Amino acid sequence: MKLIRDTWLVFGRYFGLFIHNPLWVAVGVLQPVLYLVLFAPLLKPLQNMPGFPRGGAYNVFVPALLVQLGMFGAAGVGFSLISELRFGVIERLRVTPVSRVALLFGRALRDMLSIAVQSLILILIALPFGLSINPIGIIVVLGLIGLIGLLTASIAYAVALAVKSEDSYAPIVFTSTLPILLTSGVLLPLGLAPQWLKNIAAFNPLSYAVDAARAIFLAHLSDPSVLKGVVILAVLSVVAVVIGARQFGRAVA
Repeated sequence: MKLIRDTWLVFGRYFGLFIHNPLWVAVGVLQPVLYLVLFAPLLKPLQNMPGFPRGGAYNVFVPALLVQLGMFGAAGVGFSLISELRFGVIERLRVTPVSRVALLFGRALRDMLSIAVQSLILILIALPFGLSINPIGIIVVLGLIGLIGLLTASIAYAVALAVKSEDSYAPIVFTSTLPILLTSGVLLPLGLAPQWLKNIAAFNPLSYAVDAARAIFLAHLSDPSVLKGVVILAVLSVVAVVIGARQFGRAVA
């Protein structure tokens, strides 16, 4: 009960900051919208090629954009934590009885909510372009994106607490996210890729999330890729939460 209460208190604080600065929601969804408007039309001539999933260019590309949003939306949260370290916010938490795990969960729940709101906005914007998805699919895909947000945010907080500097954190984030993005099939389906690239992508957990999201948007909820993607992300999220919670425990010990 204490963990739940502490998590709710931490979430309440950061949710208050979130609703008082709604501009971040618009900024976070801006890049995926630009991809939707300026890049997705280029996929239409490719949708009849061998290796391109059937179902329409937008039902293939938008799920990948949501996965990208979940990753990049949570990868930047470490900057705000480093700012709190600089201003002594984390230091003052040492004298409070709040659970160290709740310090991570409360923040991560705020991040997951922000990503969910941005994902819904992106889905609504994509509907006039030809996107189609059923309500159950939306719920499932939001849960999947939430796991991506939890996984990425937990790692981001752990790295931020370890390096304690934007100058070190920024290169780590931007250097690590680029190969993950390129080998996940976000921009183009991996069915179009050469075999050596497919072999590399098999070690990228995000590629399984992309496959799962696409299957959901194509109304294949019973496809094995959906269960596989959810299980892989759930396991990795648990590992990331443990790592992040330990880092918080050391920071406020």
